[in-house]
Amino acid sequence: MGKQIKGRKRHLLVDTLGLVLVVVVHAANLQDRDGAKLVLERLRHKFSRLRCIWADGGYAGQLVAWVRGLRVWRKLRLEIVSRPAGSKGFVLLPKRWVVERTLGG
Repeated sequence: MGKQIKGRKRHLLVDTLGLVLVVVVHAANLQDRDGAKLVLERLRHKFSRLRCIWADGGYAGQLVAWVRGLRVWRKLRLEIVSRPAGSKGFVLLPKRWVVERTLGG
């Protein structure tokens, strides 16, 4: 069905300290995986030392293989940080809160 609200989404790529590397703002009706491609496409020729990107479960699926094929040299890996199996309610997940700190600060 998709989002029926007019607006914008922000996709950020931050380093492990929460410093912003790439920002893309797009229409809210674009799927998160497609928005992630807009951000990650900018990595093709930048940040050559970057090897691993952590993301939440919303970015799982075909995007993982797409990221692997993004660079011919200095390959990138998209690692999905998932909730532990059988967990209920709020679960603090390592690595995932870095971007939330950036947005909240």
